[in-house]
Amino acid sequence: MHDSDGSPVRRFGLPTAITLVMGNIIGGGIFMLPASVAPYGTVSLLAFGVLTIGAIALALVFGRLAGRFPRTGGPYVYAREAFGDFAGFLSAWSYWTMTWVSNAALAVAGVGYLHVLTGGKESKGLDLVLALALLWLPALANLAGTRWVGAVQMVSTVLKFLPMLFVAVVGLFFFDPDNLGPFTTGGGNWTGGLTASAAILLYSYVGVESAAISAGEVRDPERNVSRASVIGTIGAAVVYLLGTVSVFGTVAHDKLIDSTAPFSDAVNAMFGGTWGGTLIALAAVISITGALNGWTLMSAQMPYAAAKDGLFPAMFATKRRGVPTAGVLAAAVLASVLTIVNYTVGVSGVFEILVLITTFSATVPYLLATAAQVYFLLKGARDKVHPGRMTRDMVLALGGFAFSFWLVAGAGYAAVYQGVLFLFAGILVYVWMAARGPAAQQDGQTGQTGQTGQTGQAEAVAPQAVKTEAAEPELVG
Repeated sequence: MHDSDGSPVRRFGLPTAITLVMGNIIGGGIFMLPASVAPYGTVSLLAFGVLTIGAIALALVFGRLAGRFPRTGGPYVYAREAFGDFAGFLSAWSYWTMTWVSNAALAVAGVGYLHVLTGGKESKGLDLVLALALLWLPALANLAGTRWVGAVQMVSTVLKFLPMLFVAVVGLFFFDPDNLGPFTTGGGNWTGGLTASAAILLYSYVGVESAAISAGEVRDPERNVSRASVIGTIGAAVVYLLGTVSVFGTVAHDKLIDSTAPFSDAVNAMFGGTWGGTLIALAAVISITGALNGWTLMSAQMPYAAAKDGLFPAMFATKRRGVPTAGVLAAAVLASVLTIVNYTVGVSGVFEILVLITTFSATVPYLLATAAQVYFLLKGARDKVHPGRMTRDMVLALGGFAFSFWLVAGAGYAAVYQGVLFLFAGILVYVWMAARGPAAQQDGQTGQTGQTGQTGQAEAVAPQAVKTEAAEPELVG
């Protein structure tokens, strides 16, 4: 396998693909999750369990789809293959905007943990420099090639996983049931607390699609993408669930509600002293750096796949050392601009609104991908499909769709409203690309399947239909 510049590409093995999934799922939010859901009572632990089942179902669906379409782009590829160029573009556009806005948010959060780690005071100028450094160091690692991306992801995931797993496991030996607090608070119905806490926890599992999006860079993607998606999601779930249970059982409920560093408080409660805060702050900085490394790659992979089909500008379709360089640079620049606005312009609520948009944007590709799996299953040749496998795959697809739909509902009215407006703004980009004509579309087709770009509906229908009918039994069998 070689890039467009002729240089050989180093593909990810299964361990690196697993750490990519785990590293992207586990960002900086895990360090505040126990305190965020503590006001709802221990019913939030039940909500976490339900969400874990949904996330694993979604990971299995992505793995199944990646076995059928082992190409870079993941949800974008599945949506385009099932529903055409426009659906594929909406998936790519929504996911791409989510990645670079989220990167800006992660960088800002990382600065806060750096202050805890160093004991320094806030300074807008210094904070801006630190935030930009957190954005550009992972970008430079990506520009150095897939070998460096994999190395950074592997090291950062191990370094952040070990201290969190330490708290999760050792904390069970210090577990005191009296610290748990009530099952529900405020005397309300437990289902209300379940839904309310789930709304906060819903986005803890965004990132299960990471291996599928990078399928083109994974060795033996037909097998390894599915395995990486499931193992990575389960690994993150173990840290999430055991860590939250340990914190709930070691920190008194009334103190946990007001905690600004629940994992640090848990370490201090177990061993005394105040060194726990420094340890957890260091783990948080490493966690955020690793997440930024992985999400920077994701922010380049999605427009790369769309550009190869002529749905994004052609500059996004060029790779160097296995990484789409234009996508990395574009995401880093856009995230930097947003970060500068946050620290210098000081327009009230602008940054918060854009971050809110990401909560909706992440779900659009999930909905389209799971709907695509349902479509492929329903179009399969029933006489050639094992009924048990058909039932299993359909249950997983519908479960993944329901989980994705729940993500949309949990985002709230404001996120959905603003997210839809931002999503529709991308239609202008689609119109611009479509108006460039057949020549531009043809340029983006290198290395793709027989489905054409949006050069005309009549030209695209026939080859897609032939390919789908020929391949359906393999998908659902």
